[in-house]
Amino acid sequence: MKEAMFYKKLDNNVVNCNLCSHRCQKIADSKTGICGVRKNLDGKLYSLVYGRVVARSVDPIEKKPLFQFLPGSMSYSIATVGCNFRCDNCQNFDISQLPKERNVIVGHETSPEEIVFAAKYNNCKSIAYTYSEPTIFFEYALDVAKLAKKEGLKNVFVTNGYITKEALMEIAPYLDAANIDLKSFSDDFYKKRCGARLQPVLDSIELYKKLGIWTEITTLIIPTLNDSEDELQKIAEFIKNVGEDTPWHISQFHPMYKLPDLPRTPVATLRKARQIGLDAGLRYVYEGNVPGETGENTYCPKCKKQLIQRFGYSIQQNNIKNSKCVYCGTKIDGVHE
Repeated sequence: MKEAMFYKKLDNNVVNCNLCSHRCQKIADSKTGICGVRKNLDGKLYSLVYGRVVARSVDPIEKKPLFQFLPGSMSYSIATVGCNFRCDNCQNFDISQLPKERNVIVGHETSPEEIVFAAKYNNCKSIAYTYSEPTIFFEYALDVAKLAKKEGLKNVFVTNGYITKEALMEIAPYLDAANIDLKSFSDDFYKKRCGARLQPVLDSIELYKKLGIWTEITTLIIPTLNDSEDELQKIAEFIKNVGEDTPWHISQFHPMYKLPDLPRTPVATLRKARQIGLDAGLRYVYEGNVPGETGENTYCPKCKKQLIQRFGYSIQQNNIKNSKCVYCGTKIDGVHE
């Protein structure tokens, strides 16, 4: 265990946690916050998952998904158990919900030095904090990120965007990119399907951009729940206001976890959503989880020619040179080698 950051001691061994936007109040002695992995012991809040890696893999950066951050590179990806959301559609519920559903903390003890060594040994350009929610293993992610930065590696958050301002400001100097889920533009959806609220996510996205962290947004389109044209239009307009250079990934839903009876998202819906994004003025809109579709490629926002051809997570062709379109010389947003 490691003493947690961003908490306040109260009387009678009670604490408040201010790491994420739940801001769990009055956590009693021997109790945890909503995430299930930060526990009050005798008036001190501890992280139960520091260094306890439950999943690790060498992934294409496109899997995060980050399409305009070192495209074609590999990212050393790690996670601990736990999450501060309880999404009905979670694809990694077996690790994200383990502390809350089974009251179990598992993971292989791994030091920050071991993570950085493994990333360099596997020729990765970055370390991704992913699979579950990186905010809930913040102390560990911060220590790894600091060491990674010294060793010339980039750091990437794949996150639900529920981090507080003070926590994001702490890790921002070491964070290079993030993919943030914008699951819906409905507060009711967030409350019912995720156990959270919408506004803190919107505020977080704006802060990531303001801090200069390369940001891409993902929306999983779930039939009947968040696929109306009106909602997609609101999401597109919000992203445009944050920055028209912000890529928007519109991903296909597959039935799982607590939503096994809903159908897979039709490709036609993804195409419609992509067009809504482009019509709203976004420069880069991608269709996800549908390999082989033209919507997973990168196009020049000026001359419209194809620059990066993809099939799933692999790059077939890249016509971006020195961060510019090889055809018309337009600067292509993102972080390119």
